[in-house]
Amino acid sequence: MNAPFDVAGVLIETDRLILREWCYSDLDDLFEYASVPGVGERAGWPHHKDKNESQFILNKFINEKKTFAIVYKDNNKVIGSLGVEYYGVEEKLSEFFDYQGREIGYVLSKDYWGKGLMTEAVKAVIDYLFNTLDYDFLLCGRFIENNQSGRVQEKCGFIPYRKLTISTALGEDKEDILSLLVNPRKNIKFNFSHPETLIIN
Repeated sequence: MNAPFDVAGVLIETDRLILREWCYSDLDDLFEYASVPGVGERAGWPHHKDKNESQFILNKFINEKKTFAIVYKDNNKVIGSLGVEYYGVEEKLSEFFDYQGREIGYVLSKDYWGKGLMTEAVKAVIDYLFNTLDYDFLLCGRFIENNQSGRVQEKCGFIPYRKLTISTALGEDKEDILSLLVNPRKNIKFNFSHPETLIIN
């Protein structure tokens, strides 16, 4: 089942990054990276056309309290987001009925691709969710052509779990790989439902 989560007051620090809750003063940084063509599209949403779109998303981040702002220490800029999202079709995935988890999703400014920063951020959030909040599992999805995100997931220990078709905010139906990570401190053996979409053995 979906575990409780609240980003308020949480601060996670790595060698190069700070992950924290969003502030209204982050609007310019959000618009700067979210307005670049190809950034949002890799995650299924259109790049922002103006600051009003970014303000709407920023308000959601602040009000819903489930998304980290990723701050680059060298310049104190917000360069991306990492959401601890509700996983979908909770009522159908019976393997998770007795366990607590979430799905994570992330976006990074194009200026910072290829530096290992998202892997650093994801590993730090996994550590927090597993070792502080004691989650049992995490899910993470990517479009099948998004090999860059796939490499991040692989480096963080996720294993491809299901192949699905999802409808995006761009009005497209796209093939999606959903991957699974189990808390290594726990001896969990899932009985997987819906074998027609399974990748995992």
